[in-house]
Amino acid sequence: MTDFINQMAFGWYPYLAVTVLVVGSIFRFDAQQFGWRSQSSQFLRKRQMMVGSNLFHMGILVLLMGHFVGLLTPINVFDALGVSHSFKQTAALVVGGIAGVAAYIGCTLLLHRRLFDARIRKSSSWGDIIVLILLWLQLTLGILTTFWTIKHLDGSEMVRFMRWANGILTLNPAAPEQLREVALVYKLHIILGLTLFLVTPFTRLVHIWSAPIFFLIRPGYQIVRSRRVGRDRSPTRGPAGVAPSYGGDTVMRTALDEGRAT
Repeated sequence: MTDFINQMAFGWYPYLAVTVLVVGSIFRFDAQQFGWRSQSSQFLRKRQMMVGSNLFHMGILVLLMGHFVGLLTPINVFDALGVSHSFKQTAALVVGGIAGVAAYIGCTLLLHRRLFDARIRKSSSWGDIIVLILLWLQLTLGILTTFWTIKHLDGSEMVRFMRWANGILTLNPAAPEQLREVALVYKLHIILGLTLFLVTPFTRLVHIWSAPIFFLIRPGYQIVRSRRVGRDRSPTRGPAGVAPSYGGDTVMRTALDEGRAT
């Protein structure tokens, strides 16, 4: 029975969660584009929302990047680069710990705001509240894993997770065996993380696909204003029928239309 549960949780469930995540997101985007948003309530208790949201998003982005790079990168790549498992484990513990605490504080502020402000709670759906609770529990489990991680700074536990993730990625049926002997807190952390993948297409979490990451690398622009504008000049100054001018050349609408006609 234990073997069956282990195979189901860490052998079959990952494929189910990822399939629902991808296919469900595509179907939702095709059928409900107007609901493809984060459903922000920033106009209510804006200060707490801004602090909590910034802490949560900055922390969670670092955690997601660390998990994907740390778990999905083949072990041979780290060996070829000369990165030892102990160094990788220590770096993950320090960086992940800081990011995890930041995300946890931010998520706690967001959850407190949504549960204990009557106006926000009334405008919130059950999905909004459940998602925040799941995220809060996931971050709690992630922080709790720190105590077990400190006992394995040699990187042995990290290697188990990497072999499992790489096995899932390469469709290796023996991948679940890597997690048979790990601590229960790790197993709960993985299962809850996969569950978040599973519910993403049906909740506000779907907006992760629309994260404005390209905003950081887009080319800049500059607004240029004319210095010929006089302080005594009004934007409505000028003869009737002429577009408001701030000091530049004006064109009569009739002349503009005639020019287009020709």
